[in-house]
Parts: sequence; C-alpha cells; structure tokens
Amino acid sequence: MGSTSVSTSGSVEPGDGIQPEDGKGTIRVIVADTQAIFRVGLRKIFALEDDIRVVGQAESLDQTVAAIQKFSADIVIFEAGLSPNPTDAVSDLLRQSTSCRLVVVLQEPDQEMTLDLFRRGAHGIVSREIEPELLVECLRKVAQGESWLESRAVAWVLEAYRTQGVRPAGSRPKVSLTPKESLIVSCVTQGMKNKEIALRVGTTEQVVKNYLRKVYDKLGVADRLELALYCLSHRVVEGVGQAKPAQPAQPAPPTNGHAPAAPETPNAAAAAAAASGSRS
Repeated sequence: MGSTSVSTSGSVEPGDGIQPEDGKGTIRVIVADTQAIFRVGLRKIFALEDDIRVVGQAESLDQTVAAIQKFSADIVIFEAGLSPNPTDAVSDLLRQSTSCRLVVVLQEPDQEMTLDLFRRGAHGIVSREIEPELLVECLRKVAQGESWLESRAVAWVLEAYRTQGVRPAGSRPKVSLTPKESLIVSCVTQGMKNKEIALRVGTTEQVVKNYLRKVYDKLGVADRLELALYCLSHRVVEGVGQAKPAQPAQPAPPTNGHAPAAPETPNAAAAAAAASGSRS
C-alpha cells in the first residue's frame, strides 16, 4: 500500500507507491515508532484492512510533530519511548491537532504511566505485545470517539477513580440530569447497548444517542468509558428507579466451609466492558 514518511531531517518525503485516495470512512494513521520493523509490520497489517491507511511515518518526536502538521491524520500511533517524558509529549502532540487522536504504545504494562497518559488525554493505551486484530479494533473504536484500554489498565483506572487518584471528587461542578437522562445513564452503567436501552426505555436508538450526547456535554465526558467512571466516582445515578435485567441464579451454598467471593459490582463491570469494550 502507498504511504508517506517523514525523513530524519524532519522534511516530508514520499514513501513507496502512490498515496491512496482516502474514501469516506477511511481511518488515516501516522505510525510513530523507533523500530523500523514495527512500523513495517503495522503497515502490512493495515494493508489488509479496507478502512485503514498509513499516511505518514516517524521515528522521533520531532518527526512526529512534523507529520502531524503535514498530514491530515485521524490517529497517531505513538511509541512512548520516542520521548524521555511521554506524558508531556502526549499533551504537546494533542495541542498540535485537536482533531487527531492518540494511541500510545508502551513497551510493557506500567500502572503509573498508564494513569498519567490517560489523564493527559491519550485516547488509547496498548502494550507492544497487543494482537494485530485487537490493534485494528482499537483504531476503529478510537476513531469512533471511544477510549481503549487493555483489561489490566481498566482495573488500574477504576481503582484510581475509586481512591480519587486520577480525578479528585468534587473537581467538577454538580450537574442535574433529567429523569430520562438518569435512567439512560443507569442503563449504560449496567453495560447495556443502545439497542437494549431503547427497548428498556421505550424509544429508538437514535433518541438514546441524542440523550447520551447531551449527557456527555453536561458531565464533561467524552465516551461511555468516561461516563461509567464518572458515575462510579460521583455516584450520579444511585437510587434511580429502574427495572433490573434478569440476574443469574445464585450459586448453592458452599460445602467446604468457605464463603463465596463477593461478585464485582455491576458498575465496575460495566466500566470495564466500556473500556476494553470496545468489543461489545
């Protein structure tokens, strides 16, 4: 597939082949990574996808900035190792283009780094070992405006919100949701999809989407993941009356004298589904 790359001097040079004509729905990607073999590998993976095009490449932080300024890209895949201070680099890159989304690649899972990157605005955080099909799905979800975290990172973010480690309680002003908005948000925190919410509330999927956009604006969140985390941290929908989904039968009492482990709270499970979720 055709692509363009950024030379080591920072000027833009054409890559091999012809720049593809980006059709409607095409996700335009810049691959910024220190390892040439990784950049080549990603190009080969994305070449198999009709909706993903690599429009630029970079192997340093300066080249990444130049690529963002030169190309109209939707997503930058950014290796954290390109900068001695990845969190500051993420903030700087996002200032270069407000429309470009950032997926950060970590050499290995790192709790503190993940939380800092998420707080600075990274839209996706993945490890170097991510499976190709999951990375493709990650790009599609991020392009749709969602966040993407791997399962371990979801647990870190949830714990940070519970302990007020990422965003202090009360850092956002109190907001008032209408009864219909509260019911829809409550359904989201239960992990329900828009189609299921529409059936529960007695409306259409489009109306549900419209309500969610208004709720996002009111609460200052970007997607379902942030909405679920916000509700966990601020207890937004506690006490909202609703018809609960059918619950699975309770397990029989233990015979070994030990009490069964406490199940994960519905909201935590829903937030986890919204993040790694990206798969529902």
